[in-house]
Amino acid sequence: MKTIAIVGAGSGLGLSIAKKFGEHGFRVALISRNQEKLDSLVAELNKSGIEAAAFTADITDKAQINSAFDAIREKYGFIDVLEYSPIPSVQNLAGTLAVNEENALQQFQFNVLGAISSINEVLPAMLEKNTGALLFTTGGSSIHPTPMMGNVGIAMAGLRNHVLNLNTELSDKGIYAGHIGIGVWMQEGSGVQDKIAEIWYDMYTKRDKPEEYIS
Repeated sequence: MKTIAIVGAGSGLGLSIAKKFGEHGFRVALISRNQEKLDSLVAELNKSGIEAAAFTADITDKAQINSAFDAIREKYGFIDVLEYSPIPSVQNLAGTLAVNEENALQQFQFNVLGAISSINEVLPAMLEKNTGALLFTTGGSSIHPTPMMGNVGIAMAGLRNHVLNLNTELSDKGIYAGHIGIGVWMQEGSGVQDKIAEIWYDMYTKRDKPEEYIS
């Protein structure tokens, strides 16, 4: 069986992605700070016949990310797919004119450094095997500048740039790197999360484009 690790897993998009890949035979490793939330997600996936396990980590803490991925490798072995989609807290958003060193750095650590730490946990093994996929989901400000998301947009645009560069560097090595920018609100029960999960699985399977924008 293949394994997907979902970083920043939650009851919305993360769960939808877990279900979609799980329906196609993947085991699911869920990473988040909240153990109670993770346990609930694992229970729901197990009820659907999907093998899943929870691993706690603060994505701004490199040591915690390392420990989580060590535990995933110990349990499941090779990680075939990394999906990174943590959602920034509304309290941490800053409009363009309110951007300062502190709130810009916080988003850079959350969106970019957390992603880089996660990539470094899985990419060496993928390069050895010449197979794997790196999937990154961000908000629409990663592609289209949005003043109200000033500090977030700076970080997400940087992550998007890195992902597209990864796709260029890795495409001839059997490894797919892709990005989805979401320009719609993902309200509970809207079905948007399930649609995005379907798009992700299609992109992962076909590997014919590195990016999609959902509006």
